[in-house]
Amino acid sequence: MSWEVVIGLEVHVQINTATKAFCGCSTAFGSEPNSQTCPVCLGMPGQLPVLNSEAVDKTILTGLAINAHINLESRFDRKNYFYPDLPKGYQISQFAIPLVEGGYLDIPAKDGGEKRIGITRIHMEEDAGKSMHEGLDGVSHIDLNRSGVPLMEIVSEPDMRSADEAVAYLKQLHQLIVFLGVSGANMEMGQFRCDANVSVHRPGTPFGTRAELKNLNSFRFIKQAIEYEVNRQIELIEDGGKVVQETRLFDSTTGESRSMRGKEEAHDYRYFPDPDLPPLRVSQQDVDAIRAGMPELPGQLRQRFETEYGLSSYDADVLTQTRELACWYESLVAAHPADPKRCANWMANELLGRLKEAGCEIEQSPVSAARLAGLLDRIADNTISGKIAKDVLDAMMASDASADAIIESKGLKQVSDSGEIDAIILAVMEENPDQVTGYRGGKDRLFGFFVGQVMKASRGKANPALVNERLLELLKG
Repeated sequence: MSWEVVIGLEVHVQINTATKAFCGCSTAFGSEPNSQTCPVCLGMPGQLPVLNSEAVDKTILTGLAINAHINLESRFDRKNYFYPDLPKGYQISQFAIPLVEGGYLDIPAKDGGEKRIGITRIHMEEDAGKSMHEGLDGVSHIDLNRSGVPLMEIVSEPDMRSADEAVAYLKQLHQLIVFLGVSGANMEMGQFRCDANVSVHRPGTPFGTRAELKNLNSFRFIKQAIEYEVNRQIELIEDGGKVVQETRLFDSTTGESRSMRGKEEAHDYRYFPDPDLPPLRVSQQDVDAIRAGMPELPGQLRQRFETEYGLSSYDADVLTQTRELACWYESLVAAHPADPKRCANWMANELLGRLKEAGCEIEQSPVSAARLAGLLDRIADNTISGKIAKDVLDAMMASDASADAIIESKGLKQVSDSGEIDAIILAVMEENPDQVTGYRGGKDRLFGFFVGQVMKASRGKANPALVNERLLELLKG
């Protein structure tokens, strides 16, 4: 009998504000430990928090992007627990009334369609500090720079049925967050972290007991951790054991998880309204203004690129991974409007490949959209072939010269004079009489041989289309 997997995800996203959620300390990454703290985020007695309004606006923006309901009145609560990197002894969060409720994301389904993943809520909260366990002396160090950094916790419904679906959902969510500009979502910096709740059950029976996998910070490890946990639970049940509700930590070096603690329930945290923060009230006018300023979302862009520019779904997906990529592509099309597909091919396959090798993002490209358009113009008017254009692009990556200047200085102009090409073809035929006889005797595959020889003799400068045309004529005899 088969097993069904049930997965729900809780994603913590750092909101990219310059200052913390309830004080004016910097949120900059990589500063000296404990250098970005104040009495508020250190939990000193008598210090009052002041809410960061930018964090509120970006949480609302995220809620609107997932088609959620925005609560015009929400509330901050104290989540009480003790841990060395939580100086106040509680975390300011939203429990009873979150800012955002409901919503969904659509992910690709196996059948080629889409599957809708429900989102329960998005609530605001502050981050804890960071505990560092270093050395062999057993001493732990606490860095409170991160304490008080604003977070969104995005809680999904248990709608995913495989590790692949979980990763697909996370990738869609990650792309959306980056597109909206609400977070850099850098997983290595801890700006996008995931907890996965996993259970298994027989189809037609109630959901099983779930275990929580904590603080997963890469798509690859998330997939590994979920698959390990699914297999662990199935083996445990089939051997006569029972899954216990607990929190587990995944070790990426061993590919296994270990028990961390029993899973807490809401009552274990003794939530109560934060007496230092009044209810959060936003007006419908504020929400409408945020909605009006919402950028075009990835799904909308993909669809528009396919219909407006005639791109394949694959190219449209590649070119809408980030807002910067999409804007760069549209700048390229504006400069070379005659052929949007050629723009997509050269940007996705040639330019992005070279940038990846150099470890650069599109914003750091040494070749601007206008300069690449100049190269595409020379392909379009047959000044150079596509093959030579790749060499020109390499030269453009290494200098500030235009395509025209490089073509001129290197003598790369394509030969499109039929008389010159005929002379090259006749010389090749004279040098290869046996192949000419074979082709005329029915060995059609030799045609490719002649194309290669002519292109070689012309040092790649001959117009390929004209070469094919003249070869067909001259090889007839």
